[in-house]
Amino acid sequence: MKKLLSILRMEFLVNDVAFKNWRMILFLSVLSLVMIASGHEADRKIFQIAQLNDDIKMFKSEFVEQRTALMNLKMETKIMKQLRPLGIGPAKTPPIKIIVKE
Repeated sequence: MKKLLSILRMEFLVNDVAFKNWRMILFLSVLSLVMIASGHEADRKIFQIAQLNDDIKMFKSEFVEQRTALMNLKMETKIMKQLRPLGIGPAKTPPIKIIVKE
């Protein structure tokens, strides 16, 4: 019972060998602060990774949309429709291959 009262009164912090106890308490306090800080840093990195993954998904979908739009613009029928008002149409004769002999 005496030991329990001694611990509750925190006599171990004020007696003659208290210096050893204070060093251990200080060490454990610093260690717990480092552990808490590293946990917060890990959480911050997890949130950053999640944000970057969302950005990647957004950029991939934007890339697919732009590629689809480009494919539509490159279609022969779309090009012919846009060039028709200018009077340009498909050739009636096929192209001729020119061979140069040295």
